Amino acid sequence: MKVRLLAVGRDRSGLYAPAVEEYVSRLVRILKFELVELPEAKKQAGTPQARDEEAATILARIEPRERVVALDERGEEPTSLELARRVERWMTRGQDVALVIGGSDGLAPAVLERAQERLALSRMTLAHRLARLMLVEQLYRAMTILRGEPYHK
Repeated sequence: MKVRLLAVGRDRSGLYAPAVEEYVSRLVRILKFELVELPEAKKQAGTPQARDEEAATILARIEPRERVVALDERGEEPTSLELARRVERWMTRGQDVALVIGGSDGLAPAVLERAQERLALSRMTLAHRLARLMLVEQLYRAMTILRGEPYHK
C-alpha cells in the first residue's frame, strides 16, 4: 500500500513546513508515503474558477486505482483510533490511497465526486496548511497505534 497526500499550496510562512517535514520523515520510515504539493490557482484566487483549476490539477495527479479520500469539513470526523482502523483496512486490502487537501478555496465538486471517502479533521474550518500538519501527524499516530508503539497514550 502506498499513501500519497496531494495538497494544494506551500507554506510560505515557515510556521508549518518544519513540523510537516518532521512527520513526513517519520512516515516514510514505516510506510510508503509521499507528499505532493500542487500549485495554487493564484490568478483567480477566491473564485469558482480557482477551485476548478486546482481540481483539474488534483484530478490529473490521481492514479486510476487509488482510493481517494477528500479532506472536507463536512466529512466523517474519526477519532485517532478509528483512523488507525481505517488505515489498517486500506493496508489489508493493499489499496493505494490519495488523501486530498484543497487550497484556501476548498475542493471543487469534481474532486469531492471522485472521492470514495470524506474525512474531517475538525468541524471548524482550518487553514489548509494547518490541516496538512494535522493530517500527517494523525497518520503517524495511526501507524504507531497499529505498530503498538507508545506515541499514542
